[in-house]
Amino acid sequence: MSEAATADSLASGARLAHLHASMESVTSDDSAARLERVRREPPRFRRVQVRSRTALSERMVRVVLGGDELAGFTIESAASSVRLLLPPAGHDVIEMPTWTGNQFELATGERAPIRTFTPRAFDAERLELSLDFVLHERGAATDWARRADVGDEVAISGPGRSEMLDPTARSFLLAGDESAIPAIGQLLETIDAAHTVAVHIEITDPCARFELPVHPKATTTWHDAVAGAAPCDAIVDTVEGLDELPDAVWIAGEAAAVQRLRTHLFDERGLTRRQVTARGYWKLGRSAT
Repeated sequence: MSEAATADSLASGARLAHLHASMESVTSDDSAARLERVRREPPRFRRVQVRSRTALSERMVRVVLGGDELAGFTIESAASSVRLLLPPAGHDVIEMPTWTGNQFELATGERAPIRTFTPRAFDAERLELSLDFVLHERGAATDWARRADVGDEVAISGPGRSEMLDPTARSFLLAGDESAIPAIGQLLETIDAAHTVAVHIEITDPCARFELPVHPKATTTWHDAVAGAAPCDAIVDTVEGLDELPDAVWIAGEAAAVQRLRTHLFDERGLTRRQVTARGYWKLGRSAT
């Protein structure tokens, strides 16, 4: 190899080493940034007490929570979410958890009993937050909501971000199971009265029906779940069977069913991500109540 060739080789090697170093630095920085986003600590928990408990139907209860620590709490958009910290199993008093970077844990190392809900309404003057609970056969949140009494203490973190409906839409489809009813109620209160809204809700029992907020151009269809069918099957069948879709679609419920509808709406019907909001609220086989 000539001296010139050797010099060129060395220069090339130096450039290659610099490129690798630059790539390593970018990759490392990107990974660190992604890790920081994933592990960012959620909003602090605020201690609150039960102010009232009201049955909305045989399957749903509204619990109003209040307390001074709700000062500064806001709900910026409909269908957002909050974390509800419950007392550990077998206890009546909550334990404030520690954020580990991946999850909230109790002093024992156990995962904190936290469930996610739609913040149905917030009264900033009275510092009161309303949450609606679907009453299942059993579950941490269900059991607590059944026995909740005035003065009982829990804690709230949030709200989390929500996906805004397409602001240019003039017609809407809101669909989901019982877990989606609080969010659907909020959306009905925020969608312009001049816009049309089709609401479809799957319920496991006829007694789950109750009056939703009035919207002058909304039609509501309740679908009774078929015994033995997969959760949200009635909603999937309904959406897939529509000849025409509105400007914007909002869907929430069991995660697998929501994923089926995502695939249908994006891949088969050609809707854009701006037109569709699809959220899995719970997973079959995993306790979310």
